[in-house]
Amino acid sequence: MVIPVHDVNPARRTPYVTYALIIANFVVFLATPGVASSLTGGSGPSQLAQLCHLQAFLDHWAVVPRELIHGQLPATVPTGDVAVGATGRGCAVGPPGYDKSPQLSVLTAMFLHGGWVHLLGNMLFLLIFGNNIEDRLGHIRYALFYVACGGAAAYGFALVNADSGDPLIGASGAIAGVLGAYLVLYPRARVWVLVPFLIFLPLRLPAWIVLGFWFGLQAVYSSGRGISEAGTVAYVAHVVGFLTGMLLAWPLRRGTIPPPQPRGLLWGRRAHHGW
Repeated sequence: MVIPVHDVNPARRTPYVTYALIIANFVVFLATPGVASSLTGGSGPSQLAQLCHLQAFLDHWAVVPRELIHGQLPATVPTGDVAVGATGRGCAVGPPGYDKSPQLSVLTAMFLHGGWVHLLGNMLFLLIFGNNIEDRLGHIRYALFYVACGGAAAYGFALVNADSGDPLIGASGAIAGVLGAYLVLYPRARVWVLVPFLIFLPLRLPAWIVLGFWFGLQAVYSSGRGISEAGTVAYVAHVVGFLTGMLLAWPLRRGTIPPPQPRGLLWGRRAHHGW
C-alpha cells in the first residue's frame, strides 16, 4: 500500500471544517476508555477493567448492524464493571442504563477509533485530500457531504451484515467519500507518496493512480479475497463511502479548476524538489 504524504493541489481557503474534524477525532480518541492503559502499558486487573469500560462505551456509541437494520436493542449489555463468574474474572452484563438511538450512533461512530494506527491513518488521508474537497464545496456543504458519506457507508455495511452484533467504528467511510470526490474532481492532481520497496521510495503520481489503486484494494478485500477471516476492517463501508463520494461530486466536475500539472513521475533526489 502506498502512503500519501502531500498533494500538489493548493486550496484557496482555509479548511476549517477539516481541521475541526481532525481535532474532534483526536479529542474523542483520547477520551475513549482504554486509551490511558495503551499509553501507560497497564496490565492485569487494571487492563481488564479498561477493557470492560471500552466494551460498554462502544456498545453505547458505536453502530451495531443488528440494532440499525432490525431495531433489535439488546436486553443486556456490558455495564463496564468487572465480575467474577464460573470461568473466572470477566466483564459484567446487565440491563442498559441508557436509551440508545441506532440512527444517532451512525454519527457518533464516525468519531471512534480502535487504536493509534486506525486514527492516524484516517487523519492523514483526511488532512491531505479533505482540504481541496472543502475548498470546492464550501464549509457547510462539505460538512454535510462528510456526514452523508459516513452515513451511507455505515448503512451499507449494516445491510450486508444485518445480523451482526459487532460494533462498527471509525471515520473511514466518511473519508472514503472524500477520496471518491477527489478522484472525480481532481483525477490528474499529483500526489507525493512513499512506496515501500526495500526502502520508502518517494514518487509523485497522478491522483487517479493513487486513489484508484486504494479503491481497487478495498473492493477486492470487501469480497473476502486476499485477507484472512480474522480481519476486522470494514472494507464494505470503504467501498460504499467511496462510491457515495463519487456520486455526490459528479455534478461538480464542470467548473472545477484543475490543479497545476508538474511533468513526469519523479523519484529519488529529484522527488524532493518543489514539494
